[in-house]
Amino acid sequence: MRKTFKQPFKKLAFLALPLTMAVSSVATADEVNIYSYRQPFLIQPMLEAFTADTGIKTNVVFAKKGLIERLEHEGKNSPADIVLTSDIGPLYDVVEKGLTQPVQSDVLTNNIPAHYRDPQNRWFGLTSRTRLIYASKERVAEGEIKTYEELADPKWKGRICTRSGKHTYNLSLIGSMIAYHGEAEAEKWLEGVKANLARKPQGNDRAQVKAVKEGVCDIALGNSYYFGKMLTNEKQPEQKEWANAVNLVFPNQDDRGAHMSISGAALTQYAPHKESAIKLLEFLSEAQAQSMYAEANFEFPVRPATPRSALLNQYMGEFKQDNINLQKVAELRVQASRMVDKVGFDN
Repeated sequence: MRKTFKQPFKKLAFLALPLTMAVSSVATADEVNIYSYRQPFLIQPMLEAFTADTGIKTNVVFAKKGLIERLEHEGKNSPADIVLTSDIGPLYDVVEKGLTQPVQSDVLTNNIPAHYRDPQNRWFGLTSRTRLIYASKERVAEGEIKTYEELADPKWKGRICTRSGKHTYNLSLIGSMIAYHGEAEAEKWLEGVKANLARKPQGNDRAQVKAVKEGVCDIALGNSYYFGKMLTNEKQPEQKEWANAVNLVFPNQDDRGAHMSISGAALTQYAPHKESAIKLLEFLSEAQAQSMYAEANFEFPVRPATPRSALLNQYMGEFKQDNINLQKVAELRVQASRMVDKVGFDN
């Protein structure tokens, strides 16, 4: 499954992308070339299952950043067929730059709910997750906080932790607040949240749960799948203690539901193996791959009626999910980013 680029990339050397696998520019029908923002250990089991099922090989370039820029520079010479992302933000960006093409597929339409795919079929969600409120078991009573809006209540002054407001996860949440409340009200809300911060925004989502455990703050924002990751982290068993120190609050259950986001995929504009690439997209939306995704990263399948991770089922019952189309949320990320700067959220 490992291939080597035979196409020259001297003009792209400045990108200095860390590659875990290389992809082939040799036109072979039975293969798919993937540019992935998703870590290899998450997607490799699904890719191996796809190859076993179809005989189509997969070749992957992984990088934490720079893949969209790489596609731009390669243009029509790009060997990439599919882009995989870990959030709606980069997925929306690659579409807006004109680097993708629409896919007409009854399989994708049937497997993926409308709010998790582009209205013009240029991107598709493959897994979902919610932006939770992690609340201290010791210092926050059950039901004391129920909505994202309440994060701005002065009662939480000095009690909230979060990562940077400019991180894509938070930009999506802020974008959803703009969508529901308008820009002026969302800005007031963000100012209120900033006033309630226990410290300067920093670290990743797991670091926020650690801060709750250590008493730095009482509540924190974080994605749901990190809870499962902390409970099962054998290399850092102290993370299980962090997870066991918090209750999970699914916000806005009495109205719109908890904010959701996705990992997803798009077919590149000049995909040299288009037919095989569409087969891979369809495979990733089917029950087998959806279940594997759920177990590997504790994310929620987007395909209806697909079982969630057994571990998550112990801690997370059914909850109301916001079904706003993520295209709308993604369109508001620029406004959200400007708002973060305007209120000085990260300062």
